[in-house]
Amino acid sequence: MDRMFRVLGFWLLAIGLMFMAGQMYMLAGLFMFQAAIFFVLGLMNFTERTYMLIFGGYMLVAFTGIVYWSFFQVG
Repeated sequence: MDRMFRVLGFWLLAIGLMFMAGQMYMLAGLFMFQAAIFFVLGLMNFTERTYMLIFGGYMLVAFTGIVYWSFFQVG
């Protein structure tokens, strides 16, 4: 499971670099920050249950943020 967190970090870094190439620096910084967090978590060797709980919390926060932004800020 720790390898999957490092893989997620890699893809977040790749997406962040693409945002940087498109001159979207705020989103690039957000994705680079998330990539760093996933890389660090991937090196901590937690149990699989802990990784699943961390990822579930991450998804809850991310989906709540996306729904809030699309409903209250864009609409």
